[in-house]
Amino acid sequence: MGVGNVWVNFWVVLNQIIERVTSFFRRCAFNVLSMGSIPIHVAFIMDGNRRFAKKKKLAEGAGHRFGYLSLVSMLKYCFEFGVKYVTIYAFSIDNFRRSPEEVQGVMDLMLEKVELLIREESLVNQYGVRLHFLGNLGLLSEPVRKALEKAATATCNNNRAVLAICVAYTSTDEIVRAVEKSCEEKWDEMNLKSANGEGNDLGKKLVMAENGENFITLADVEKHMYTTVTPDPDMLIRTSGEARLSNFLLWQTSSCYLYSPSALWPEINFWHLLWAILNFQRNNLRLVKKRKQL
Repeated sequence: MGVGNVWVNFWVVLNQIIERVTSFFRRCAFNVLSMGSIPIHVAFIMDGNRRFAKKKKLAEGAGHRFGYLSLVSMLKYCFEFGVKYVTIYAFSIDNFRRSPEEVQGVMDLMLEKVELLIREESLVNQYGVRLHFLGNLGLLSEPVRKALEKAATATCNNNRAVLAICVAYTSTDEIVRAVEKSCEEKWDEMNLKSANGEGNDLGKKLVMAENGENFITLADVEKHMYTTVTPDPDMLIRTSGEARLSNFLLWQTSSCYLYSPSALWPEINFWHLLWAILNFQRNNLRLVKKRKQL
């Protein structure tokens, strides 16, 4: 056996040992954290990929590839901690305004990584994760849209956890679409009643019910939101120290714990998530009271 092979085998064994030790530590940490409340749903704004690339003097687009590695790690930690739902902000509608080269690079990376996610040995299948892609998918190119549909179908029988990936998404687009769908649905209902001789003055009834209450309710709007596949997030993590939601889950985060570490997304690690959950547990009682008041 050559010296090169000896070193390769040494590093393989060393990495296996390190992984076992860190995995043991994570299990210990989970046992401690499980004494308190674990968030059911964690959302991520993965901010700082481009700044990371500039900081490290990497080629354009390299930051997104490092960001994908961070995503895989965060998903693994979340599912090990018992988080049931994870939602990530993968690509905003506003991001289409960036240079065509950058947009195409992100789309190509998405195609590549979605294929990896649905492989038999992938993290998604290891943890029984069902994929959902949320947003105005009609804005995507046909190859990307078909790849996302294929991935969602391939994982439809997974039922232990959910990963919702927001692509071509903004909250304002989601809310406007939900209101439009609610109006269309109510209009169709009233037209049907009118055709059966059960209703009149449709315009007035569409806005206001006979008892004075709004004819289109909160429930009507919410059932048409992209995010009906998940409950509202318990905790939202945005990296790079920014304290903005950037048009992400504005409707769903009214009583959500927000955590914004200064680390750029490719720099986020286990300790950031551990600290976020500890802070969530410290604030959870107040947040629960807040939700009950809504």
